Amino acid sequence: MNMDFNLLMNDIVRQARGEMEASGYEQLTSAEEVEQAFARQGTSLVMINSVCGCAGGIARPAAANAVHYDKRPDHLVTVFAGQDKDATAQARMLFGDEHLPSSPSFVLLKDGQAVAEIGRHEIEGHDPMSVITHIQALFEEHCDEL
Repeated sequence: MNMDFNLLMNDIVRQARGEMEASGYEQLTSAEEVEQAFARQGTSLVMINSVCGCAGGIARPAAANAVHYDKRPDHLVTVFAGQDKDATAQARMLFGDEHLPSSPSFVLLKDGQAVAEIGRHEIEGHDPMSVITHIQALFEEHCDEL
């Protein structure tokens, strides 16, 4: 049985995008969409999505569940590393010089400026609940109650 790699990857990417959209995250697929989203006032959680195992098993479930909290960002957005390359590059550029590119990862913005991030090294090898707790601690510090 031959499996077409491109069909398999398209299915994995479609599922990963669907998980984020179902959790309330807006897909940013171009550099222009990133610029517009990052120009918004308030707080934004940016999830840098990926097809790796730690994205599917830890980061996306954490992204979906962390938002069920008394305090949360005004905006939830995501870029897909390796898929939407221009959008991801633009996001990483706007995160600033201190940002260490990794995927999956999370960056919390306040009025378009990065105020905190959770890198892959804080996701990979950790359980989803510890990542949720980490994200919610950022919400507690930087976001308003809904």
